[in-house]
Amino acid sequence: MPGDPRDYKVELSGEAGGGGEPAADGGDAARPFLSVLFRCCNVYRRVYRGPDGRTYAGRCPRCGAAITFRVGEGGTDSRSFVVE
Repeated sequence: MPGDPRDYKVELSGEAGGGGEPAADGGDAARPFLSVLFRCCNVYRRVYRGPDGRTYAGRCPRCGAAITFRVGEGGTDSRSFVVE
């Protein structure tokens, strides 16, 4: 995306992962996130980047299906995904 100031890419791995919830201190406004449609329950959810800066991990809010996206070279600039 031209003009996008973010300097990281998301590597799609399909690995199962953990929570991905916003920071407990309420400081999630500046935290990078991905917009994910969980097709299993047809719901959207923000999946936030972890504190280590190397992964985005989240779960479907209805059925609990887990997903992890790794940040890395050769990834994608996309910020919206559909998880089957």
